[in-house]
Formats: sequence, structure tokens, C-alpha cells
Amino acid sequence: MLKRLFGKKAEKTYLDHAVIPEGRRVYAIGDIHGRNDLLKQLLDQISEDDKARGQAESEIIFLGDLVDRGPDSAGVIETAMQLKDQKTNVRFLMGNHEEVYLAAARGSEKATRFFTRIGGKETILSYEISMKEYMDLDNEMLAIRLPDLFPKSHVAFVSGFEDQIIIGDYAFVHAGIRPEVPLAEQKSKDLRWIREEFLSATQLHEKMIVYGHTINEEVVEQNNRIGIDTGAYYSEKLTALALEGSKRWYLDTART
Repeated sequence: MLKRLFGKKAEKTYLDHAVIPEGRRVYAIGDIHGRNDLLKQLLDQISEDDKARGQAESEIIFLGDLVDRGPDSAGVIETAMQLKDQKTNVRFLMGNHEEVYLAAARGSEKATRFFTRIGGKETILSYEISMKEYMDLDNEMLAIRLPDLFPKSHVAFVSGFEDQIIIGDYAFVHAGIRPEVPLAEQKSKDLRWIREEFLSATQLHEKMIVYGHTINEEVVEQNNRIGIDTGAYYSEKLTALALEGSKRWYLDTART
């Protein structure tokens, strides 16, 4: 009995012990979903926080789902592109919504139909198209229109998004991982779409997993995962996780 108790007490807990390499500071931004206004607010907070904490090699990671649902997906992509031009240490993960955005941008009628069902209508209307024109187009016509509507620069930029990023004891992904599968063998489909199998897993993973995709009112901290999708497109709360050494803190637009 005592052996079991002491064994449980000594069990490794990533939440308490995960670290990133010395000299680095990481800011991970949750799902934006077309809220360019909130993104700009959060980036200002990150800049102020970074300056206040002193010298470090700082980097920003976007966890995916920059587009859909909110009113200004085109603006979010522009802001992200400008940030990437200004800072070299900015990286972007491919969310499930980016995957569908790219399929619709290639003119897929099936993808376009699905796209408009999951918030793509708002993305489309953030580009140079009127509500009248949008309403006049059936799905087949809309699929033909989108490859010309979405700027090639936007499509090329989103196409370059990554599926996972590993820094120290942390792995950053959009949706989660397939439990019991090594990170090097994870499939893009799972990294972008998985939900219940990942969320219900209690065992420690190869790394502490930082993810978005699944909305919660507050940040979710578990032994094996940290979720930071706080539903920005309707909650007004866009959240960033900040990491330095073994320290962890949060910034969000609800605090401004």
C-alpha cells in the first residue's frame, strides 16, 4: 500500500515540470476565427509583455483556425503575413479550417459546400464580393468563383502552415494527437481534426500537448495537455499561452 502511494506521488507530471530551452520565450495564440480586431489587441499585449520581461529569443506560434466564423478572415491573414514579414520567429499551424479553406480555394465543389457550412461564408464575404453576388451564386458557381476571389498570396501563405512544432517538453498542434502514436508518426488528419480520443486520454504523451480546436470558457490545464481555444469569435476572448523555462502564464483580450 505504501509503495503504491509513494509511487503515485512521485509520478511525473508534465504540467508541473515541462520546460522549454533556456534563453527562449514562446507565445502560442489560440484559434482566431476571423477576429482581426482581437488578434491586433493580443499582439500588442504580447509585445508589451515580451519587452517587460527582458532579453530572450522570443517566438510566436499560431495554433491554427485563423479563418472562418468571425467577420474578417482576410484581415487576419493580412495581419499574419505582415507579422511574418516583420519577425522571423513566427510560425503557423494548419487547422482544420485552413485545410478546408485551401480545398475550396482550389475550386472543389464538395469542399466549397462544406466550407460554407462551417463558417466559410463569413470568410468569403471578408473578400471583394458583395452579399448580393454571394447569394446569387449556387454552390457550383461559387466553387468556380473562389479560386479567383481568394488572393494567390493568401493561398500560398496558408499552404505553408505546419502540422506540429516541438520546443523542449512541449508539442504544439492544432487539434491534438492520436494517443499511443509517436509524434513523428502522427497523421495530419488527426493533428488537425481529432477530438474525443485525444481529450479522453489520461496517460502522459511524449510531450506536453498545447492545442486549440476545442472551445472552453477558460484555459484547460491537464496532466498531459493545455487547451487555449476560448471561442474568440463569439466570446471576445482570444488567448495566448506564454512559456519561458519552467514558467507558464497567459494573456487574453478579456483583460484589456
